[in-house]
Amino acid sequence: MTDRHGPAPQAQWTPDVDVTPALAASLIGEQFPGLLSVPIAPLATGWDNIAFLVGDQWLFRFPRREIAVPGVRREIAVLPRLAPLVPLPIPDPAFVGRPSDRYGWPFFGTAMLPGRELADSGLPDSRRIEAATAVGEFLRELHDPALARLPECASLPVDPMGRGNADVRASRARPVLARLGRAGVWPPDDEVGRLLDEAEATPQPAGRASLVVCHGDLHIRHVLVDLLGLATAIIDWGDLCLGDPVVDLGIAYLGFAGGARAALLSAYGRPVTAYQELAARTLAISLGASLAEYAADDERPDLLREALAGLRRAVSA
Repeated sequence: MTDRHGPAPQAQWTPDVDVTPALAASLIGEQFPGLLSVPIAPLATGWDNIAFLVGDQWLFRFPRREIAVPGVRREIAVLPRLAPLVPLPIPDPAFVGRPSDRYGWPFFGTAMLPGRELADSGLPDSRRIEAATAVGEFLRELHDPALARLPECASLPVDPMGRGNADVRASRARPVLARLGRAGVWPPDDEVGRLLDEAEATPQPAGRASLVVCHGDLHIRHVLVDLLGLATAIIDWGDLCLGDPVVDLGIAYLGFAGGARAALLSAYGRPVTAYQELAARTLAISLGASLAEYAADDERPDLLREALAGLRRAVSA
């Protein structure tokens, strides 16, 4: 998911290229003859990418907006190196599609990872402890400073969306929340307003934490869980970057509350400063608001319900 803000949210989701099943099947069959006769079906559509299931084994992901292309290139370059080093499955490109006259961007195929989005799971907060623990363990390993020194990771961009900066995230959240309010989706909330006020009034510390490898867009659509509520994979790495660990810690406040959040932070096992907590809560509000706007505009009631619940979690104890 890439940050957007402005007066016309509908235009945010319009693709630059409409990757139809027919086009995807043709490109895959042309470049990977072994998959020529394998059935293909749409699986999921995001803001910037579309995914297709090829047979029952492979998932192919195509950018549908030009802004996503650099992220796809980073995924292709870095994910094979990270995959064996983290404790949950992540996409590991097995097929790398080349740009062509008919489709000018790279694309890739990975083994289909099990599970469904946390956003669609319907899991009550009380049943999220196991998933939260696994996410915390995952982030502990991903944020190992040694990974940031790997040759494949050292040249990643540094927090290009400003997700580690509480003031930046607060300023981006406010117009989205205002649009949600005008649409009757999210009424003004005093607790959310106070937290954003605090974020805007609190300067970012001069000495930042050591840079670590960050997923960059870790939210409720990018954590997969099974029917028992166990985490099964972390997907959609198009915003892969280096940054302050807080870039990924918004998930602790957007997707989890109470005992589940405590379990995540305990499993993470790394210190979280007061500013990092403030920035993570603010990031959760920013991501939750954008997800809610997308869900309302695209008529995704389950995602809308979960995104609005995430806004309430972001300010909960």
